[in-house]
Amino acid sequence: MATETVRPTLAEVARKAGVSTATASRVLNRSAKVSEAALARVESAVSELGYVRHRAHRAAPGGPGQGAGAVAVVVFEDMAHYQSDLFYSRLLVGVERSLQTADREFVVLTASRRSRRPTLVRYLCGGHVDGIVLVGPWGGDALPRLIRAAGVPMVSVGRLSGAGDLPCVDADNHGGAVLAVRHLLRAGRRAVGTIAGPPDMAVGADRLAGYRSAIREAGSPVRETVAYGDFTVASGEHALLRLLDLRPDLDAVFAASDLMAAGALRALRRLGRSVPADVAVVGFDDDVVAQRTRPQLSTVRQPVEEMGARAVAELLGYAPSGGSAGRERVVMATQLVLRESG
Repeated sequence: MATETVRPTLAEVARKAGVSTATASRVLNRSAKVSEAALARVESAVSELGYVRHRAHRAAPGGPGQGAGAVAVVVFEDMAHYQSDLFYSRLLVGVERSLQTADREFVVLTASRRSRRPTLVRYLCGGHVDGIVLVGPWGGDALPRLIRAAGVPMVSVGRLSGAGDLPCVDADNHGGAVLAVRHLLRAGRRAVGTIAGPPDMAVGADRLAGYRSAIREAGSPVRETVAYGDFTVASGEHALLRLLDLRPDLDAVFAASDLMAAGALRALRRLGRSVPADVAVVGFDDDVVAQRTRPQLSTVRQPVEEMGARAVAELLGYAPSGGSAGRERVVMATQLVLRESG
């Protein structure tokens, strides 16, 4: 005979946290301010007990009443970068296409990476949405813990540290970087530097790790030369100058984003360095900017629109093209696209 799983109750969460049931409820609902100490204890108790709030059942996609719910796409990025980086608009195109197939609507919310965001949590956990797509580093694991406790399905776009078993859809950032650097080395370049993304972001760390793998694979006399940017054009310019300080004989650059690669091209043009004759440049993303630079940018294409669609598929419990849904991590292939810059 099957045994019924006994789920922890709110009272048990409160008891473990050493607070009243009312205080535990306020933490989960974000309905009123509580002390930082109480907040931390309740969040810890929720995680340890695996507490999940009971929510009213919503109809599955395609069933009666489906229009009552929506999906929230939450982007953790400052507004200036959100508007300038085409990654986000491409991702939302994929999300929209997939939700149209499921006859669902969606809302887009932006939030600072560092604020506690009680209003955001209150909205996400308040029954307004049937699922959540998290995009970008949200800072710590408190947010997914609270969302999970509220019983709202969620999926992350991109691998994030501290996310536990949260399902995610990611591009093969490590493998794409390896492709780019191998290409430069096979073309005879020997002083290959990289403009890496922020080391505290998984996407930056993965692309840097791919660069390092390809450099180690090549062996002596090739060695690493690394400068860091923040995925903006200006940071790419500054990082290129730093690479030249570190390696005056620099003859190739792998930039971890097309925007940073565009900044590197701008700096090289100002210095009178010819691309690709003097310095070859390869970016990552294959955004529209890659075809607008002069020379046009060789880059690694990541399937951004497809990632958005697949995130929705994982969230709603189905997968396109007959694939299986619900896996812990889906990694989508990247592709090297050769143009004029290297």
